[in-house]
Amino acid sequence: MPSVDGTGQRASPLENQVVDLIPALRSFARTFVKSSSEADDLLQETLFRALRGIDGFEPGTNLKSWLFTIMHNAFRTQYKLQRREAPGAVDCAELPIPMPAPQEWCALHAELRGALDRLSPDHREVLILVAGYGLSYKEAADLCDCAVGTIKSRLNRARDELCDEMSGVSFT
Repeated sequence: MPSVDGTGQRASPLENQVVDLIPALRSFARTFVKSSSEADDLLQETLFRALRGIDGFEPGTNLKSWLFTIMHNAFRTQYKLQRREAPGAVDCAELPIPMPAPQEWCALHAELRGALDRLSPDHREVLILVAGYGLSYKEAADLCDCAVGTIKSRLNRARDELCDEMSGVSFT
């Protein structure tokens, strides 16, 4: 039975596929911003842009890459605006918890997140796209608007930087 959207109209199969990709989009949004509320805002902006321009999607192309490109462009637009605007102080609710859980996996997660945050934005983005989301070099190059060789170079440097950052961390 076809699904029905909030207005009582039937949702298209393409719109249903977009909805199925929301968890991946939410994860991808968290690579750009630190707080979950900012990630949700970026996700909402991406979905708004995608559904507004759904007629521009070419059937037979990769929907996930199309949505990731929209999110990437939305983030770049927001980033440029924020650099011009001088934002205010961060809400205290977004500050990290002062005493994280003592489990070892939590500590390793914090170390990895910190190491990723210390990477340059270009290197972090390519590492997450290729190693984290499993995109091909070509798909990552299309998203980042650069050559495949540039992606390979950035990925190699990102892996080296991450290895150096994590060299003092014990995984046992």
